[in-house]
Amino acid sequence: MPPVELLIPRYTCPTLRIEEQPDRAIYWMSMHADLQQCPGRACFRPELIGNILDYQRVLTRRLEIESSNAAGGLAHVVLASCSDVFNLGGDLALFCEAIRRRDRAGLLTYARRCVQGVHAFHDGLGGRAHTIALVQGDALGGGFEAALSCHTIVAEEGVGMGLPEVLFDLFPGMGAYSFLCERVSPRTAEKLMLEGRVHSAEELHKLGLVDVLAPKGEGVRVVHDVIRNHRRIPHARSAMHEVVRGTAACHLDELMRITGIWVDTALQLGEKSLRTMERLVKAQGKRAQIGTMATPAMLPAS
Repeated sequence: MPPVELLIPRYTCPTLRIEEQPDRAIYWMSMHADLQQCPGRACFRPELIGNILDYQRVLTRRLEIESSNAAGGLAHVVLASCSDVFNLGGDLALFCEAIRRRDRAGLLTYARRCVQGVHAFHDGLGGRAHTIALVQGDALGGGFEAALSCHTIVAEEGVGMGLPEVLFDLFPGMGAYSFLCERVSPRTAEKLMLEGRVHSAEELHKLGLVDVLAPKGEGVRVVHDVIRNHRRIPHARSAMHEVVRGTAACHLDELMRITGIWVDTALQLGEKSLRTMERLVKAQGKRAQIGTMATPAMLPAS
């Protein structure tokens, strides 16, 4: 029988920078890789969502086959960014177009695909992975939801994170409430969702929403420190992961129900809200012109 590596195709795509060390069970996906060559808005464009879902499926299958990896315990899957932001959230231009066309089916398809992605991170790709969000730039709206879906959030000092959807009379409907309630009280979660503020990583660390606060520019090193700490007690970590996974409140059906409410709410928005979205799209475009950051290799040499 050929080696396992020959049975599973390595995954490449334009929107993700993939770095893998299967022998150490580390899999790193950095969003917005295509924006380094062709600058654009660092949001959850349909192409990026599709690439994330595809890679999640590939990696889930690989982890099923490679369940007894050399490193022992859980694999570590890191979600990061090639841009100077982590992610600015949903594709607001797409939202405006779908709302004006009354395209409920298209909006619901987009939202459900987002929910599938965040649920897979939260579920640890079938329970075989410890997921880590490395936030080195702002994470807003759906970007913050994606970070919250991961088991561990490492954020660099000075980074801004928040849920600004209330600015255009909407709410974050792709997992925010469920993920927040695993870390803070429901009252605090509701407040964070309805006040629309962008909080610093330092503030969110005090609230318990950021697990590890890293000095500016040292996020990659800190992520590897987190992984090393997990490996010191691999069996205990794996067992606790399974315990928490079995009692987690963020079930896919519930997330889908909430995102249906989000779609129906979005379709009620008027021109004032849509114009606010369009102003934010323009602001995102201007921000993108500043450029993307040069990203060094995330994985250490073997």
